[in-house]
Amino acid sequence: MKHFGRLMRSVSLSGYVELVKSLGRDPHAFLRTVGLQAKLLDDPETLIPGDAVRELLEITARATRTEDFALRLAAQRKLSSLGPISLVLKEEPTPRAALDTLCRYLKLVNASLITRVEDTGSVVVIREDLLATPGLPMRQSMELAIGILFRILGELIGPQWRPFQVCFTHRPPADVSGHRAFFGRNVKFNHDFNGLVCTAADLQRPRASADRGATRFAQEYLDAALKERGESAHETCREMILALLPGGVCTAQEVARHLRVDRRTLHRKLDAEGCTFSGVLDQVRSDLAKRHLRDSDLPLGEVAELLGFSGPSSFSHWFRRQFGCSASQWSRQATGAAVQGDEAVS
Repeated sequence: MKHFGRLMRSVSLSGYVELVKSLGRDPHAFLRTVGLQAKLLDDPETLIPGDAVRELLEITARATRTEDFALRLAAQRKLSSLGPISLVLKEEPTPRAALDTLCRYLKLVNASLITRVEDTGSVVVIREDLLATPGLPMRQSMELAIGILFRILGELIGPQWRPFQVCFTHRPPADVSGHRAFFGRNVKFNHDFNGLVCTAADLQRPRASADRGATRFAQEYLDAALKERGESAHETCREMILALLPGGVCTAQEVARHLRVDRRTLHRKLDAEGCTFSGVLDQVRSDLAKRHLRDSDLPLGEVAELLGFSGPSSFSHWFRRQFGCSASQWSRQATGAAVQGDEAVS
């Protein structure tokens, strides 16, 4: 299967071949299924399609019956896996400063990953989300992203550090022992966001710095790469909608304000790319609705709230217009399709 779209560094699959072999299966067969070749993984800087990685992780986890497959991959990650970004992070005075820097350059690692940091008094909430691709489950990709973030913060704060909570929107696995062994005991599923909850004090621990000269060159390189990358209005708008929806206020006016442009400018830029604000909003809501209905056990009222609807009734009317059936009917159909998929890869 060929994949196009957002790219990510092949280091995301570092250790994949060895892990799959240790589980008694052929990694090359899985790679071919999603249109990837093993040689693409030789250079960690090689850019590969993010959708192919997502599908590969899901297929492999189901075929090997390893629900914590992504966490086993994440366990092999180190701060140095981030490449030039790691040089800059190591020189930041505190883990919090390093986290803010990571958010700035994250798109150079994974263009689909969005990280937001929220200060709420004595705790800090780190929310992570992935821009959805219709039809592709993201459970393993989400767990890989949060697992890697956990490993990075562990290096920045200290090996004994544990977050206050680890949160996932999807339902729990049949056996949670692997997740608890990786993160600690405070792992929550069917939550309203994906991410980590940390104490503010842990993120403010002072860090020793070393070679600022090397850091300056790395930062100049990263800034140039970020500037060269650029983003479309559609992509920027989509990311902002994803961030604002759970708060319940996600109008074109509000999105434009956060993007520091006026509403007419936002509409003009979207129109130049052949799309509209309402169309992008419906796209994001559709992607999120399908993810929650397929992968979690959240009540429909909570799903409606997370998608920014005023109540279950308005969500139900919108869902029927988008999908031609009720949310409950769609969920039952998705569950049946998932069961058939698991049987196919067994």
